[in-house]
Amino acid sequence: MEDERKDGAYGTPQKYDPTFKGPIYHRGCTDIICCVFLLLAIVGYVAVGIIAWTHGDPRKVIYPTDSRGEFCGQKGTKNANKPYLFYFNIVKCASPLVLLEFQCPTPQICVEKCPDRYLTYLNAHRSQDFEYYKQFCVPGFQGNKGVAEVLRDGDCPAVLIPSKPLARRCFPAIHAHKGVLMVGNETTYEDGHGSRKNITELVEGAKKANGVLEARQLAMRIFEDYTVSWYWIVIGLVIAMVMSLLFIVLLRFLAGIMVWVMIIMVILVLGYGIFHCYMEYTRLRGEAGSDISLVDLGFQTDLRVYLHLRQTWMAFMIILSILEAVIILLLIFLRKRILIAIALIKEASRAVGYVMCSLLYPLVTFLLLCLCIAYWASTAVFLSTSNEAVYKIFDDGTCQVAGKTCNPETFASSNESRLCPGAHCQFAFYGGESGYHRALLGLQIFNAFMFFWLANFVLALGQVTLAGAFASYYWALHKPDDLPAFPLFSAFGRALRYHTGSLAFGALILAIVQIIRVMLEYLDQRLKAAENRFAKFLMTCLKCCFWCLEKFIRFLNRNAYIMIAIYGTNFCTSARNAFFLLMRNIIRDPGILFLHPPYQDCAGHSTAPQLLLGPHTDGDHRLLPDCPWLLQCLRHVCGHVVPLLLGGPGEE
Repeated sequence: MEDERKDGAYGTPQKYDPTFKGPIYHRGCTDIICCVFLLLAIVGYVAVGIIAWTHGDPRKVIYPTDSRGEFCGQKGTKNANKPYLFYFNIVKCASPLVLLEFQCPTPQICVEKCPDRYLTYLNAHRSQDFEYYKQFCVPGFQGNKGVAEVLRDGDCPAVLIPSKPLARRCFPAIHAHKGVLMVGNETTYEDGHGSRKNITELVEGAKKANGVLEARQLAMRIFEDYTVSWYWIVIGLVIAMVMSLLFIVLLRFLAGIMVWVMIIMVILVLGYGIFHCYMEYTRLRGEAGSDISLVDLGFQTDLRVYLHLRQTWMAFMIILSILEAVIILLLIFLRKRILIAIALIKEASRAVGYVMCSLLYPLVTFLLLCLCIAYWASTAVFLSTSNEAVYKIFDDGTCQVAGKTCNPETFASSNESRLCPGAHCQFAFYGGESGYHRALLGLQIFNAFMFFWLANFVLALGQVTLAGAFASYYWALHKPDDLPAFPLFSAFGRALRYHTGSLAFGALILAIVQIIRVMLEYLDQRLKAAENRFAKFLMTCLKCCFWCLEKFIRFLNRNAYIMIAIYGTNFCTSARNAFFLLMRNIIRDPGILFLHPPYQDCAGHSTAPQLLLGPHTDGDHRLLPDCPWLLQCLRHVCGHVVPLLLGGPGEE
């Protein structure tokens, strides 16, 4: 009676159909509207890329540029002998927008060398240090203005700080002396306006300004390593491919031995861990300071301190003992599932032998993902480098043109200068006045959203293709005679021809959740400086909820894609049927998941057998169409081959 109520709440199980021959070949297109939306979004994405490539200049990321957009140290220019970039006020580089714009919102000039001393403009004015100070002022500065006018107009920095060049940028020469941060021999510095500030403000500004440079240097080191050792990488991939193929073949004959050896090894390792913890616990008996509790000790940055406490080893021993007991109890009650797992591994190995193309298809997914990543990264760089230095007219009086944009090179001879003799053209910010520049932040969000959508679509296409290929094997009565000529290509063609819209629908839902998580991370960074505990608590809760939601959607999508590959239904129907199937087998789910923990291959294909075996078999011991969980297990073995081909592990 209870089973009947459960079946009624979660749908009716499919009955065994002896005429069912696997994936339905006569099917129709599903979720056409989502397919149209995806195509329109791709067209818009290409248009955004073209516009970004027209306006952006990636050299701004590689080479330093001053506020006028001129490159420092470039041959054939007036800055050829000025290779370093100097920031007037590096504290302003602590803004989070630095990572989006690759620029600090402060005037920047090219200099021959970085400053090597503390000096304020107020002290340098009318002194012998003034000639030294002038080289860090804007080009063409004559020094015929008053101190207040120079600082107001931004002609010179208010203060010079000892700096060192890093990636051709001048950063404060910060060092630690006895645990105290210092620049030169000072722990504070004068800001040039009569007040002193802490060195930590310089540290924050330098970190943000240097963030992009560190990423670039890391990318360059990775690229250099690949260029030097590419042939060793190729040899390693070939060896890994041969060993993986041998592993697939051996699984058919040694699956039982391998599973039992792994289980016994886990039990033995945990047992040795318990013994080792006990020996350390007894060894520390009587030693000075070993009886201090963890609560009294508090948090320590050096984790090795905890290893000298008896309470630490007692906690380790209790945790390992609980794990050991849980595993042994699970093995006792799930011993029959071990036999099922062994049979699945053998069958999966046999299936891969019939569908050998499945070993190479994840490489297609990997290449498509690389294409998505390359397009997104290049578009993001071009968008980020589209900003230009904006100069505006500033005037202390009632000038009617105050606030308008201007060109500092031609301002002296312009009509605005004649209308307002006391006005000056000063650097305002990095950006632009056009509609394109005002929409840059929105374009960056659209770029990230399309990356998530297309990447999820590529992963979904791979999952449906592999599920369809192994479904053909699964329902073939006489193997290999009943198998289609090219099961993998047939499944790939069906997925693109009939179910592009369904794959786009599932990928869209996941992409929306992912872009929301990105926005929450951005807001979290902005709120870090705030002291509002409620806002921090709310942000933590939202991040946790959306993380759980993304995991659930991924789990449901993977099973929906299997239903799409087999029955050809739309996304919503497939997701509902997959969910009901999981709920009807919820009691059996933990057993299989314990024996087959979730894995993912390098292309993101899940390999956990979520759709489980029911207890029903016919006289020929063939599995029911209502339980396509074996398809996941077939992909489980296939998913381990490509990580070996790419030289990485198959587990997350």
